[in-house]
Amino acid sequence: MKKSLSGQTAIITGASRGQGIGAAICRALADAGANIFLTGWQKYDAAIGRPPEPDSPEVLATELRRKGVEADRLEIDLVDSHAPVQIIDGAEERFGSAHILVNNACHSVGESLDTLNAGLLDQNFAVNARAPILLSVEFVRRFAGKGARRIISLTSGQLRGPMPGELAYAVTKASIDAFTISFASEAGRFGITVNAVDPGPTDTGWMGDELKRSLSKRSALGRTGSPADVARFVQFLASSEADWITGQILRSNGGFW
Repeated sequence: MKKSLSGQTAIITGASRGQGIGAAICRALADAGANIFLTGWQKYDAAIGRPPEPDSPEVLATELRRKGVEADRLEIDLVDSHAPVQIIDGAEERFGSAHILVNNACHSVGESLDTLNAGLLDQNFAVNARAPILLSVEFVRRFAGKGARRIISLTSGQLRGPMPGELAYAVTKASIDAFTISFASEAGRFGITVNAVDPGPTDTGWMGDELKRSLSKRSALGRTGSPADVARFVQFLASSEADWITGQILRSNGGFW
């Protein structure tokens, strides 16, 4: 039986950790039949104190191939202004085209009133705003007029409440909401939908037990999100079932408030 994304190729950024949201999205889209071109930057993971997973990207790519799809990866720093074009070039060279772009990568090191400076703000802006915006623009320029395409960005709840201690992250990620709404109106004439997903608090291994309990109390479903929760929704948005959905900030967050 033909799968919903058979014959398509998906680009997913920020998939360097096996238990992260990016990896879960790769698995979900591969399960639906899509070939996968994933990116990551393990030096960022090391810089923020996450346990190193030196073989994780290639292990993930191998896992995806076992699902019967093609998979390739690119280690690239999204702080580099040339990265967006290089990513689209890489996907096009490997697969000939791309049908789905998932802007998942993010930069967050914690910036408060006491620590915020120009350098930290610029790093957050480069990864959280500039890279997904330029990736989306290049994706449309490259593939416009070649059939239906999907752009899906991961956002957060910055516009629904404060994020103290995350000033640079909050302001740069919030820009994706505004970009999604405006860019959808430009990309739509080419049959390309543009949406953003707010998954709410998602446990990718970074939450301590106390924080997890606290966040669970603020969810209508009494738990935090999992990477698989996000991935299932992204898979839906990538499918033809979501043809009529564009320009939306979708709060798939378990009723978190």
